Amino acid sequence: MKSITINGSQRESVGKKATKALRNAGQVPCVLYGGDKPVHFSAPELAFSKLVYTPNAHTVVIELDNGETLNAVLQDIQFHPVTDRILHVDFYQLFEDKEIALNIPVQLVGNSKGVKNGGVLRRTNRKLRIKALPANLPDFIEIDITPLKIGDKIAVGDLPTDGYTFLHNDNTVVCRVSTSRVAIEDEEDDEELAEGEEAGDVPATETDDAAAAKE
Repeated sequence: MKSITINGSQRESVGKKATKALRNAGQVPCVLYGGDKPVHFSAPELAFSKLVYTPNAHTVVIELDNGETLNAVLQDIQFHPVTDRILHVDFYQLFEDKEIALNIPVQLVGNSKGVKNGGVLRRTNRKLRIKALPANLPDFIEIDITPLKIGDKIAVGDLPTDGYTFLHNDNTVVCRVSTSRVAIEDEEDDEELAEGEEAGDVPATETDDAAAAKE
């Protein structure tokens, strides 16, 4: 899994006045849990842009001004209710021999037969929670939807694992192809991709189950 480095300064004072002064200076108060004791530090607000404003999962390398380097994952983040500025960030320390639970994004590849015949691709879970050693954490979970016909679905139990464990029931649905008014019957034989059609494209008819409930 890719890592993002954040340069931080240890905090000697953690009171309200000190915290307010940090925020006024463009710094974000942070706490790292999971070690022998919590580590309080601050970092520039801009340092979190690649970590927070992205759908991808990352580990974090925290480099403190005392020379200490700590590996971690983002655990919680608080935003201002009006300005959306980052108010506080919690991290959890990683250890090479200790498993960690983390939400990993799902990446769909291929072009579903059912969608080409008028079905609608519905995504139920865009992220899946797994448990693994830090070295085995994947950047994303790739799922090939090419074989899916109308009415087919892919559940957690259908997915292979490679050094990690899913923290979901096997029958948890990740995606499915539903019928629609314009759908036609799937042919039994596999269809070849049309000339110029890339296998990695996910059709524009993709939608979320939550959005579909409003239709």
